[in-house]
Amino acid sequence: MTDHLRETDFRTWVSEHRTRLRTTAFLLCGDWYLADDLVQDALGRLYSKWGRVVASGDPRAYVRRILCNLHTDYRRRPARREVSEADVATLDAHPHATMEERDDDVIAALLTVPAGQRTVLVLRFFEDLSVEQTAALLRTSRGNVKSQTSRGLDALRSALRTRPTKNVRPTRIEGES
Repeated sequence: MTDHLRETDFRTWVSEHRTRLRTTAFLLCGDWYLADDLVQDALGRLYSKWGRVVASGDPRAYVRRILCNLHTDYRRRPARREVSEADVATLDAHPHATMEERDDDVIAALLTVPAGQRTVLVLRFFEDLSVEQTAALLRTSRGNVKSQTSRGLDALRSALRTRPTKNVRPTRIEGES
C-alpha cells in the first residue's frame, strides 16, 4: 500500500469512527477534553501500525484496546488525583425528569462507578461487546468480566437511587439532540 493510499484509507476510517471513539473515551473518563486527548493519542498509535492492523482485522477493536490502556495509564498518574472544585456541580434530578435529564443522570452516575467496572460497562453496553469480546480486549477472564459487570451495575443502580448532590457535571454526548 502506497503512503498516499494508506493515508487516504486512514483518514476515511477516522472520519467514520471518530465521534464514536470520542464518546467511548468520554464515558471512560468523564471529561471531554481528556477524551479528545485519549482519542488523539490512540489514533496516533493506530496510524503508526495502520497497515498491519487493517491486514489483521478490525481497526476498531485495536483502537478500543488502546483507549482502555491509555485511560488506565492516565488514572495511574499521580497528577491526575488532583481535582478542581470548579468542575463539581449539583445534580438536580427529579422523578418527572425529561429523557435528556435522565440521560444526564445516567452519565453522572456512571462517572461515580469505579474505573475498572466503568470500563467493562462501557465496553459491554455502549460498545455492545460480548463477555468474550470484552475479556479478550481487556486480557482478562470471562468470569472477571461478569463479576465486574455485576458489581458495576450494582454501583450504577445505587448511584442512580441515591442521586448524590455533588457530582461531575454531565455533558451531552456529541451527536445527540
